[in-house]
Amino acid sequence: MTDSIRTEFVGNPGRVDTADVPIGETVARVLSRINEVILGKPLQAKLALSCLVAGGHLLIEDVPGVGKTTLGQVLARVLGLELSRIQFTSDLLPADIVGIGVYRSATESFRFQPGPIFAEVVLADELNRATPKAQSALLEAMEEHQVTVDGESHVLPKPFFVIATQNPMNQVGTFPLPESQLDRFMMRIGIGYPDSLAEKQLLTRPDTRIILSGLASLMSADKVIELQVAAASVHTSVALVDYAQALLAASRRSPWLLQGLSPRAGIALVGAARAWALLNGQDHVVPEDLQQVAAAVLDHRLQPAEREVPAGGLAERLIRETDIP
Repeated sequence: MTDSIRTEFVGNPGRVDTADVPIGETVARVLSRINEVILGKPLQAKLALSCLVAGGHLLIEDVPGVGKTTLGQVLARVLGLELSRIQFTSDLLPADIVGIGVYRSATESFRFQPGPIFAEVVLADELNRATPKAQSALLEAMEEHQVTVDGESHVLPKPFFVIATQNPMNQVGTFPLPESQLDRFMMRIGIGYPDSLAEKQLLTRPDTRIILSGLASLMSADKVIELQVAAASVHTSVALVDYAQALLAASRRSPWLLQGLSPRAGIALVGAARAWALLNGQDHVVPEDLQQVAAAVLDHRLQPAEREVPAGGLAERLIRETDIP
């Protein structure tokens, strides 16, 4: 692509160089920096960045200790975004997330005290360890980019990106996320165990906290917003939209799915494909872009009609059985 954005590169602490850099080169540097910390997971890193660029929210589901939280931290730091981390527990209340009205005796009035949701990147750690009431506090924020407290609405920062981590449901003390909340996440990904080489590097390198503390930012909030605007303008042909609709229609008439995909799922699929195409340096979306993001965008929205059928891989099956128009 020929478009460019002004990107701030931090070489050493206290020194910032600014230059006009093509989008493709900027993206390559960002992904390279993320992959220096999250070893052996280039696909997951690119999907996470695509989700942010598409303006969605990300759910990371996996066993503890594989780097779910670290991925959120390194993404925020490399992009120069303000990060807020919320540890979800069974005693967490909605007010602990969105904020509360605090009484001021001097003015004899209540003043809103913002909660940790007011950040550019919100890391909701172990989301499914909180009760449904606490989980629901995220719904309005994720959908409307605002929260309402005591009848008054408060706008959240831009960009606003929620990265939620979730432990497997067979672990003790977890509460399942309702379908309505799962649907608010544009993507769901897993990290998985590292391969042998990456794991050896993890075991011998310095502590991840030390690495993160020395990590320089390559962008800023304004530049991320420029990327999001650029992604939204990536050309999507009528034929490509027909392909997305064909996938939606196939899911609705499929006998092996409990229910079909909603229009919101289609919007998320096309939006994620635009972002993926942008990160690849393309100015238009091709069917392969839809296919690359389909599993992350659709699998958590699809349920098998029979319980004994595993839920994973349903998007891939849908793609195999749907012809490109």
